[in-house]
Amino acid sequence: MNLKRQLLLVSLLTLMLPWAGCEFIRETESALRSTQQQMLQATARAVADAMARYPEEFPARTATGFDVGDSLYAHELTSRPEIDGYIDDWSIGESSLVELRGADGPIRFAIAVHQRFAFLYVEVTDRNVVYAQQSAAGTNDYSDFVRLVSASPPYLSESISFATEAPGPLVPVIETANGNVSATPVAAHWQDVAGGYQLEARIPLTSLGTNLGIEVHNTDSAQQAATISASFSARSPGPLATRLPGVSNIAASLVQPGLRLIVTDSQGWRIANTGRLESGGRQDMQASGWMRIAYDALVEPGEAAEFAEPSPDGRERQDYIQSALDGRESGSWFRSGASGRAIVAVASPVLDGNNVLGAVVLQQSTDEVLSLTNKGLARLMNVSVTAMLLVAAGLLGYASWLSRRIRRLSVAAEVALERDDLRSALPSATSGDEVGDLSRSFSNVLRQLGDYNDYLRTLASKLSHELRTPLAIVTSSLENLEHEPLNEASAGYTARARDGADRLRRILSAMSEASRVEELMAQAEAESFDLAEVLRSTTTAYADAYSARKFVFETHLDSAPMTGSPELLIQMLDKLVDNAVSFSTDSDEIELRLETAGAGYNISVTNPGPPLPEKMRSQLFDSMVSVRERGDDKHLGLGLYVARLIAEGHGGTLSATNTNDGVRFTATVLARRTA
Repeated sequence: MNLKRQLLLVSLLTLMLPWAGCEFIRETESALRSTQQQMLQATARAVADAMARYPEEFPARTATGFDVGDSLYAHELTSRPEIDGYIDDWSIGESSLVELRGADGPIRFAIAVHQRFAFLYVEVTDRNVVYAQQSAAGTNDYSDFVRLVSASPPYLSESISFATEAPGPLVPVIETANGNVSATPVAAHWQDVAGGYQLEARIPLTSLGTNLGIEVHNTDSAQQAATISASFSARSPGPLATRLPGVSNIAASLVQPGLRLIVTDSQGWRIANTGRLESGGRQDMQASGWMRIAYDALVEPGEAAEFAEPSPDGRERQDYIQSALDGRESGSWFRSGASGRAIVAVASPVLDGNNVLGAVVLQQSTDEVLSLTNKGLARLMNVSVTAMLLVAAGLLGYASWLSRRIRRLSVAAEVALERDDLRSALPSATSGDEVGDLSRSFSNVLRQLGDYNDYLRTLASKLSHELRTPLAIVTSSLENLEHEPLNEASAGYTARARDGADRLRRILSAMSEASRVEELMAQAEAESFDLAEVLRSTTTAYADAYSARKFVFETHLDSAPMTGSPELLIQMLDKLVDNAVSFSTDSDEIELRLETAGAGYNISVTNPGPPLPEKMRSQLFDSMVSVRERGDDKHLGLGLYVARLIAEGHGGTLSATNTNDGVRFTATVLARRTA
């Protein structure tokens, strides 16, 4: 892992700062919310005890024969709607509609009260609306119509049937056990819509009983009996649940500012709803999308705030309220997804002895508690995140700058070694920090390495110069000694000394070859020639000289004009081919190849054999370096060094790479060599 990534990971530790702050705020919020819930629970208990003094105000739900689902809820309207077949002027909205399964699709309806009237709205899905033939003389069972069933047990029930001969205002039919009566002033309107029809009606409350239910009769033709969809399953409808003025007045006198008080009966029907939650002004952070996601991940979610609102159908089914109806105090809390504001809610049973009359529900917002609506959390989060980003950006920038300096130093050292420019200044050498110390240390090492390489390069010529005179004395002495009368043992010693002197002379000649090549490179005159033709003829000569090997010349060039020294290039090839022959066996193929390379050519010699050691590839072309076995006095490690000098003398380079089954040496030379 590079330095930049390491410092980037270290910078992530700054995430501990906002995390620790948010954990502190979460714990504080939880503690304050728990305290607020306990105080609210005590208030709800006191309100429930006060309302338990008026048991007569709570409706009795002990009548048998009715299911809870048979009851309907009458909402309270804030204004009187116009009877036109539409619900758009009802203050309760379409979310309060109750849905039934009809013969052709869903049926939705609602019952509401305002002042002295009850209002009915019904939406019916009907593929084929069949109108009544007559609406004044009685109900036609072979038509589509809506029936409002009213009863006051144990008395007989009556019903109001809404059938029409055409869309528009209609006169309903009131049916009782004594016959048909139509004296009640009921206003109704039938409105056809796509896929069915809508009905809206206004009925005086004095004309209705305590129990109400809805029946929708749907037929496909005037000769077919209607299918009935009803809101109740018993023989008659269940009790109508609605807001009770007496309970509402008691609740209004007990509720405190900033609280919402909801009272339900024993079955959860809402009979009072007073007070409102105070937000204390908008303190929302108005955070951006990604910031809002971060905040939501850090705070406790709670339940959705929608569950804290009064139920649209009038019956409260929340778990904490059901617990209160079972006789146990309970509480919960909610959080708004839009504003982050939290709401604490508690429920306490209203008891008359062991009988549960209903439940008291108290709700209060937590604007004073640390939450997403509090500016303190917003400032903490914004400052922490901003500081974290700045620290991360600073560390990343510093890591990039530092890693770039180290990378430049590393690249400069590698380039100096490759180009044999060991005395050039390295980057950051003038800096006073640790990187500058490292650069100066590298420069010192490279400088000493350059001095040592210079010594090694001149060592051969120095040795050859210094040893020639002693060698000449030894050789002349041996020659003179051979003319003297010697016994057999002395003659043998003299012959071996003469062979050693000859080998020493060959070694000195090889050691001085590099110096001669440098002199020849400086003195040779550049001439124009065809490099391709030179390589073809040279390859043929190699095939004759090394008949045990197979030589192949490959090129796509018809000619390769070049200016330089063909003799020196052939000498370079001699060294490369001699090396290839040394590391190959009989019948192996040695390939010579010529290709264009920019402004020059690539001359490569490939032979099968053992691969080059990876650690020797950078030193292979230095003076007196060899990968052959020890004791081979014919190869002193000067051949490739001489070949490199010739390639560099022609403006190029010499390199070696391993192939799948051998080694390839490539000399890159310029097409025109300057003298």
